[in-house]
Amino acid sequence: MYKKALLSIPLIFLLAACSSDEETNTANVSEEERIYQNNCASCHGKTLEGFAGPELVNIGTKLSKDEILEVINKGANGMPAGIVKGEEAEKVAGWLSEKK
Repeated sequence: MYKKALLSIPLIFLLAACSSDEETNTANVSEEERIYQNNCASCHGKTLEGFAGPELVNIGTKLSKDEILEVINKGANGMPAGIVKGEEAEKVAGWLSEKK
């Protein structure tokens, strides 16, 4: 029993270190990026590189904030409407429109 307890101590420190890194990374993320990561990244990629949905790296060169907001609100090309709503949709649309 004593050996099992000793073996678990390094695991506790490892888990604590991982959670600290994650908290640090989250602290350096804007609210708009947090909203994107929580709602959009599974299809558009963590770094806007595209996955199931198109890449958004330079979306601001193709669409205005209002056009991006319309896609978020109404959906397009297989993207469901309203995944992000209201003020959060406005923030993400503004953030994405700056990607040029």
